Amino acid sequence: MKKQISIIGCGWLGFPLAKYLISNGYKIKGSTTSKGKLKKLKTNSIEGFVIRLNETEISGNYSKFLEGSSTVIINIPPGLRKHPEKNHVAKIQHLASAIEAHKVINVLYVSSTSVFEDAIDFPQIIDSTSPNATSKNAKQLIKIEQMLLNNNSFNTIILRFGGLFDETRHPAKYLSGKNNISNPEAPINLIHQEDCIHIIANLIKNNLWNVSLNAVNPYHPNKKEYYTTYCKDRNLPLPEFNTSEKSNGKIVESLKLVQLLNYSFEHSP
Repeated sequence: MKKQISIIGCGWLGFPLAKYLISNGYKIKGSTTSKGKLKKLKTNSIEGFVIRLNETEISGNYSKFLEGSSTVIINIPPGLRKHPEKNHVAKIQHLASAIEAHKVINVLYVSSTSVFEDAIDFPQIIDSTSPNATSKNAKQLIKIEQMLLNNNSFNTIILRFGGLFDETRHPAKYLSGKNNISNPEAPINLIHQEDCIHIIANLIKNNLWNVSLNAVNPYHPNKKEYYTTYCKDRNLPLPEFNTSEKSNGKIVESLKLVQLLNYSFEHSP
């Protein structure tokens, strides 16, 4: 019998992750917030469900979505930058209760390196450092991480990705042509979509639960150098940086993850 995994959020990362896991012998249930995407999921052998996490409840047939799965991957962007008033913690609390009620064994939560504070005295090298960011958004992510890790009803992996990119989606394209960009000397902390997928698959395959891990490519040039070169090489309008103020930043390392998985990053930024 195939092992079954439920993926909350089959978007930019979750959809190719689901396809990769299927190719490796897993049965996948995937959620979307759009009914129009169900056909795409079905075409790719993903059993699709329209599930919405709300602050007061979960809408959709979440019981059937969770039923029979040994692992749940929570991969939903909090959207706190655009909507800082949202209570994302409450949404994940409802989901955690449902996961607990359906006796799911394992939970992998996709978090972010934004849980670590930037500092002026970088390079501040972060690997096994405890989350310490003080922004309202980061505090919500930290609270979710702690809530899941402290739940004894299931095993948990907290996986903190740096900035996500692939061949079509890249932060340099957003910065291209912009002016007065802050923190030009700050190091970059990026990771390719395919590395994200392979890391998740390897963690599940090797049953490496109840850990918190950072996942960031070890290449850390500063923002000004890196994004200027990226745009120049692709004939994109160059970004302009504000060099009049000191830069805040951090270097996030993935030594713990590399050691656990004997992992080599496949794609440089």
